[in-house]
Amino acid sequence: MKPKIKISFDDFWHSKKLEHIAENPIYRLLSKRFDLELSDTPDFLIYSSFGINFLKYKCVRIFYAGENVRPNFDECDYAFSFDYPVTERNYRLPLYKLYLDDFEKLKNRHTNIGRIMDENRKFCNFLYSNVWAQERVDFFLKLQKYKQVDSGGKVLNNLGHFVDDKLAFLSRYKFTIAFESWSYPGYTTEKIMHPFIVNSIPIYWGNPLVARDFNPRAFINCHDYQSFDEVVERIIEIDNNDDLYKEYLNEPVFLGNVENEYVNEENILDRFEEIFANKNIPLVAKSTDLFNYYLHLAYIKLSARPRALARQIWSKYRLNRYELRQNKTVNT
Repeated sequence: MKPKIKISFDDFWHSKKLEHIAENPIYRLLSKRFDLELSDTPDFLIYSSFGINFLKYKCVRIFYAGENVRPNFDECDYAFSFDYPVTERNYRLPLYKLYLDDFEKLKNRHTNIGRIMDENRKFCNFLYSNVWAQERVDFFLKLQKYKQVDSGGKVLNNLGHFVDDKLAFLSRYKFTIAFESWSYPGYTTEKIMHPFIVNSIPIYWGNPLVARDFNPRAFINCHDYQSFDEVVERIIEIDNNDDLYKEYLNEPVFLGNVENEYVNEENILDRFEEIFANKNIPLVAKSTDLFNYYLHLAYIKLSARPRALARQIWSKYRLNRYELRQNKTVNT
């Protein structure tokens, strides 16, 4: 019989409405071991970084970092974050784990090299809608000088349409530009995992410690090179050498084909079980949080419109700038 846990979820990128709760990957994960009772007065709150509703809760607060942010242990009792090290209050749970419920599919992917070679895949793809990440735009422009890189997102789109099915799109290419929005130790999202699933070689930039998560012989790690120019040279070498290309495809996603300890499902659930079994009062003092909540809410309401307008103007400026740079690069 599963232990019953009185719980709530808030400030996620998913809706907290009951009919949408199954969209929350942590809810799905915990449901495998616990009987979750959703409540407005929970014993445990699991929240993320997309709001301030968590300030209203007086129970044990468990923070999950869905973005490249650090846990604030003045506001949460425990955290599941991207960060090293694992401590009594922090567990490293990178986002890519939550994008694949069944990791066996990734560990036991069957790479049919002959079939992949027969598909005569296109060169490389780029699929992004966030205009704020300068590094991946710069890399796209460099690689584009060698050969056409197909962009199917909102940023630098050169297909004339937006891609609907990400995995189907990635599966048509030898390489995928798999850049994070930020570079920070431990910050690894689904960007690298998705191309692995469809046997497209990831060209990765972001977490300088990514080799702790994935087999470094199975992808191109920009952090192993002195410059993006060197990375491009390596890609050209692989693109023109079928034997070298096959070597990358033959490598398992994880070293020794064993998933790392942080994304091992039993380890994650064990940590939650330890937290749920702790009968101590919450570690965080929350006496002033309700005041802070209304203070933050007033600020957001007062400043939301000018901030949104500024973001809109800046986004249009950056997109125009990137398109001008791309045209200049292609025409030279």
